[in-house]
Amino acid sequence: MGVRVPPSALKNNPLSDTRSKGRVRGFLFFYKHQTLVTLDIAFDKTEKTQGIIKISVNRADFQPGVDQKIKEYSKTATIKGFRQGKVPVGMIRKMYGNALIVEEINKLVSEKLNGYLREGDTQFLGEPLPVQKDEEFDWENQEIFDFEYEIGFAEPFEVKTDKKVKFEKYFINVDDQVIDETIENLQRQFGEVENPEISAEKDTLFGQIKSKDEAVDQEIQIDLRDVEKAALKKMVGVKIGESFDVDPKKSFKHENALAPQLRIDEEEFKKLKKLSFTLKAVNHHKLAPIDQELFNKTFGEGTIKDEAGFRERVKEIVTQNYKGETEQFFDYQVRKKLTESAKISLPDEFLKKWLQRTNENITPEMMDAEYESYAKELKWSLIRNQIVKNQEIKVEHEDVTAEAKELIKKQFAGSGIGGQMDDQLDTFADNYLQAENGENYMKVFNQVQSQKVLEYVKNEATVKEKTVSLEEFRKL
Repeated sequence: MGVRVPPSALKNNPLSDTRSKGRVRGFLFFYKHQTLVTLDIAFDKTEKTQGIIKISVNRADFQPGVDQKIKEYSKTATIKGFRQGKVPVGMIRKMYGNALIVEEINKLVSEKLNGYLREGDTQFLGEPLPVQKDEEFDWENQEIFDFEYEIGFAEPFEVKTDKKVKFEKYFINVDDQVIDETIENLQRQFGEVENPEISAEKDTLFGQIKSKDEAVDQEIQIDLRDVEKAALKKMVGVKIGESFDVDPKKSFKHENALAPQLRIDEEEFKKLKKLSFTLKAVNHHKLAPIDQELFNKTFGEGTIKDEAGFRERVKEIVTQNYKGETEQFFDYQVRKKLTESAKISLPDEFLKKWLQRTNENITPEMMDAEYESYAKELKWSLIRNQIVKNQEIKVEHEDVTAEAKELIKKQFAGSGIGGQMDDQLDTFADNYLQAENGENYMKVFNQVQSQKVLEYVKNEATVKEKTVSLEEFRKL
């Protein structure tokens, strides 16, 4: 952001002349060059995590640059009645002087603000927002120009990563019950679907769920296999068009059966009481038989010959999948505990204002629904950066490239061509990392950095391993 003159002050001038008096409204632009100037700058805290940055620009700071540009432009300007290079400096100053002043001030303020944000010890968040002032500047005669910017910051915080920090790492016991359940899912997947008028056990119900205050009012699906026995009685034998009550916390074996479908945050979900569900449709799955056709559809023609081999192959895949799932859950636990224990205060009001100013498509409703997730991610980013700095954790280009290759391999793993693309993997990875103006590269870079930070924390902390059933894991 920098100094921006309103359109009314720029009329009749090909170089955006500002006339002698014009209103200025600030915007900040970040320049790549880092030549800092000696402007007066001050930071005043207005709240616990918010403040105002004030910058004063003296005429002596910008006038030499303006004079130099006027001389240069007089040599190249083409103005009717004058030969090129013979336009009087005074005429150039009269026509373009104010616009050049604005341009020079904009550059100086941006450089100074950039340097202050980058080099100070304060952890600034977001980008400075110009304080909207109804102030007029006399560009030709005024000696001092003052600009103010709102900014948010995070106070210093402590992250503990020693043996006193304790985590539990869970492993799922892949027993016969888990295998039976997985095979039944495959039978449902390759079986037939019927649409009866009345619900039965293990059916999937589709309908409208509502709260009394209508804060929740949307279509969802309920898999009756996820429902607790006590609640199942009133959900079986229900006709299309009929309704029944749902307790968000007691009706299901685990919160994930309902919570993700409601599009509300964790705190709002905890406050929910009984909901009303109106049945609109029923899916009844007619299971496919366990035979050679099922083996072929699941693992390919002739790969599996009998039920014993089928169960063994299912167990191998399920074990590997749950290993990845438990690792992801462990990472989630580590992030959550670190975030909660660090006790980071954010400038919430400033960040909401900044997000809405810089993203025109964000509505107030979207902000209310998504801000908590954004804040959690921001806190983790602050923690990650602090650990990276303190422990000097490095991410090399080779690390980023290797991770990109792994992501591409996983993407094509289920397509059957994963093993055929090894020769082109380097090209695929390079193209991906260069796409989206470098955003893909930074995304993978941050992912690798997070992995390294998490590995460091796990190695430093005390980790207790525990084996649980699939049902127990789902309730965690």
